[in-house]
Amino acid sequence: MNASSALRLLRHTSSRLASRPAAVTATTPLVKAGARPLSTISAQQIAHTQRKKNSSDPYHKSSTEAVGESAGPHEGSASRTDKDIVVEYPDDEAELAAHEQPLRGRGGVHFVRTLPTFSLEGRTAVVTGGARGLGLVMGQALVSSGSDLAIVDLNKEEGEKQAKELVEMFRRENPHDPEVIPKITAHYCDVSDPDSVNACIKEVLEAHGKIDHLVTSAGFTENFSAETYPYDRMKKLWGVDVDGTYLFATGVARHLMERNITHGSMAFIGSMSGSIVNVPQPQAPYNAAKAAVRHLAASLAVEWAHAHIRVNCISPGYMLTALTRKILDEKPELNKTWTSLIPVGKMGSPEDLQGAVVYLLSDASRYVTGAELRVDGG
Repeated sequence: MNASSALRLLRHTSSRLASRPAAVTATTPLVKAGARPLSTISAQQIAHTQRKKNSSDPYHKSSTEAVGESAGPHEGSASRTDKDIVVEYPDDEAELAAHEQPLRGRGGVHFVRTLPTFSLEGRTAVVTGGARGLGLVMGQALVSSGSDLAIVDLNKEEGEKQAKELVEMFRRENPHDPEVIPKITAHYCDVSDPDSVNACIKEVLEAHGKIDHLVTSAGFTENFSAETYPYDRMKKLWGVDVDGTYLFATGVARHLMERNITHGSMAFIGSMSGSIVNVPQPQAPYNAAKAAVRHLAASLAVEWAHAHIRVNCISPGYMLTALTRKILDEKPELNKTWTSLIPVGKMGSPEDLQGAVVYLLSDASRYVTGAELRVDGG
């Protein structure tokens, strides 16, 4: 239809509508005199049909609107949060498990062939939050793959213990290479403080001479209902989880840009909570913080692509860390709830992250950037 035909059709339609008698339905006109009506249907002719409920329809019955308080005994209750679950991250880490032992590795001569691009030989990696938990296990994986390591943590004393034990374990498990001993150091840092971050990066560079890779594992979670979450604790959570990731990433990026290398890479530790809503524990600020970490990785990957700096995100699911075990000891019913929502039917072990972090930092993933790798059992 050309323009002239369309114009004739519009004129014909308008003249037909104008020739219809107007229905008088109210004393007050709905449209001003002389104005062209948008519709010829009176507002009083429109009726809102109520939703019809059919008790004989099993599908309708199972999808009725939920009623009652949060997490009450009604449809959908298994997917709701329970505001009675409150977990505060302990200020004193002595409340967690005692000193963690390094994982027993598979040192010595390796007879299993693998891609050489997975090797981190000659590289130096920094792991924030590396003195315990997921950070410690991932740091160990990097050492086992050939990297030197800088453990960054608020608890420097624990970091020093772990650095010493990792070196000793490597020496015991690699008796055929007595000269090849990784350099592992420990450094204090409050990752939420820009001055502390800058001082720490400077200290790492003085000790190792360079930084090639970064893993931002410093972070914590708490459980409060959103309307009762203490604001000072929420700021602390965001300061460590989000600000700490940003500050360390930008500080290391400046160093990588100065060196003008092509193998710099970072792995931000996010969480499946950045993509889904955990139940039954309420943790909206943490979920939002990890969503920020995930998208920060994607954004920086694009921004720093020109400098050959790759940035990816690892999002773990429920992992049996010292803190998780403490929570489950106090609230054993959560274990059944969580595992019922995991397709593989069990929680993950920290070592399940080792392959993921080595892959994303090494040249095996040299064309992977801005990606999220979820390690959550499905």
